Amino acid sequence: MDTERQAAAPHKGGSPHPSRKRIVVALGGNALGDNLDEQMHAAKAAASAIADLVEAGHELVLVHGNGPQVGMIETAFETAAKADASYPLLPMSVCVALSQGYIGYDLQNVVRAELDARANATPVVTLVTQVVVDPRDPAFDDPTKPIGGFMTEEEALALQGQGIPVAEDSGRGWRRVVASPRPVAIVEAETVKALLAAGHIPIACGGGGIPVALEDGQYRGQGAIIDKDLTAARLAEAIGADLLVILTAVEKVCTGFGTPQQRELDHMTADEASALCEAGEFGKGSMEPKVRAAASFVRSGEGRTALITLLERAREAIEGVTGTSVTR
Repeated sequence: MDTERQAAAPHKGGSPHPSRKRIVVALGGNALGDNLDEQMHAAKAAASAIADLVEAGHELVLVHGNGPQVGMIETAFETAAKADASYPLLPMSVCVALSQGYIGYDLQNVVRAELDARANATPVVTLVTQVVVDPRDPAFDDPTKPIGGFMTEEEALALQGQGIPVAEDSGRGWRRVVASPRPVAIVEAETVKALLAAGHIPIACGGGGIPVALEDGQYRGQGAIIDKDLTAARLAEAIGADLLVILTAVEKVCTGFGTPQQRELDHMTADEASALCEAGEFGKGSMEPKVRAAASFVRSGEGRTALITLLERAREAIEGVTGTSVTR
């Protein structure tokens, strides 16, 4: 018998396959690397974990970060503009759009190749996705979202002297920061649902989505980067997902991370997760947005669950073997 490839069946409520879930998977920075070579190798590792979930019968939407990549894009155009005044400085919204294209290109190709190797024909497609933000969001007055590579404190202070916001990032070094408003709505949510209904795997809301606001009847880009985990939670809510899986660099969420009091958490309620965030238990630029996103999605509807775990352990986490689960 030849290797006839079968695409996944569309999601339907009340499916005869009770273990089948509609899942939004948020890939953290560790799944993408810090440069082009690292991105290709990391994307291949992510593809294996994603294909495992497809083989398990789940319906997937992929969301990815872009912290290092969007910083590289902005720096490249800034450098070009300094060398030749005819080259434009790009708005941050356009930089995010560019990052969606080239990261999505790598991801969809490696996921497609991994599925092909497993004789699975589920199509994979990257969707340029806009996310509505409130231009009056106080985040615009307090930049906190890290972008670009790490730098020394001396380098950071030099940038700060030029009026460029910087911040120390969870003990890992200094980085540039930009405004990070909360996601209000996903412009292309209905398109994502249509792709799922057609049996596709959409890669959507890359880098947290292109930040836009409705002005004079038209969506216009905003100078910000939205946290991709909060956007993933908003997207999961909008498309009626059963599960939000946030993949990161650790197997379980920990309190007291990096101290002798470090403790792994197998489970949290949404209220417990929020209380730990308010108590400052998690890194502002690393774990805290993931925990807040998980709690937000869980509260958005009955029977919804969120998981935070290591990329390589995604399937096991969904099966209840590992990871940190967040429920009502």
